Amino acid sequence: VVLAGAREQSGWWGKGTPATWADAIEAARSIAAEAGVEVIVRADQYAPWHPGRCAALYVNVNGEETLFGHAGELHPRVIKALHLPERTCAAEVELDVLEQAVDGALQAPRISTFPVATQDVALVVAGDVPAADVEAALREGAGELLESLRLFDVFTGEQIGGGNKSLAYALRFRAADRTLTVEEASAARDSAVALAAERTGAVLRGA
Repeated sequence: VVLAGAREQSGWWGKGTPATWADAIEAARSIAAEAGVEVIVRADQYAPWHPGRCAALYVNVNGEETLFGHAGELHPRVIKALHLPERTCAAEVELDVLEQAVDGALQAPRISTFPVATQDVALVVAGDVPAADVEAALREGAGELLESLRLFDVFTGEQIGGGNKSLAYALRFRAADRTLTVEEASAARDSAVALAAERTGAVLRGA
C-alpha cells in the first residue's frame, strides 16, 4: 500500500489533510481487521522507511508475536530515487503470516445501516509511552460500540510540557441495531479515555 498527497481534499470547508505514516499503519491494520486479527505496533528502524517514522507490525500466531510487516514514511533518498511525491508513506504486509494468525474460519462482518458517531480525543502522555499502548487501552475501554480507531496527529512542543507528546485519535462508534445517541457515544469515549488514563497516565489535552 502506497499513500501520497492529500487524504482529505481542501475546499470551501477548509484546508485539506495530507496522508501521514499513521495512515499507512491504519491501512495495514484495516487489512488485518478484515481477517479478525489484531495488530501490535512497535517503533522500528527498517529500510526503506524513514528511521524515525517507521513501525513494525506484529500479529499473534500460536501465542507468539510474529512479524507481519512494516509501515511508515519512506526515506527521503528512496522517495527521490523513485521520483515519488514528498513524504510518501507505505505499508508492506505478509498475507501468509496473516493467514496463520486467523483463528478458525473467517466470519463476514455484520454491516450496519445505522449512522456512525465520530468522537475525537487528544491525549497527552509521556514521550516514552508507546502509542500502541494508548491505542490498546482506548480500544478496550470503548467497548463493543467502537467500529474503528485512527491516530491522526502526533504533536510535541512546549505547549504540552517538555518530554510529553499529544496523540490525537478519531473514534468511530456504531450500533448494529439502532442509531446511537450523543450520550451513548460520549459515554463510550469517556470510558476509553478513562482506561487510557489508568494504564498509561494519559491526560486529555486542554483539561
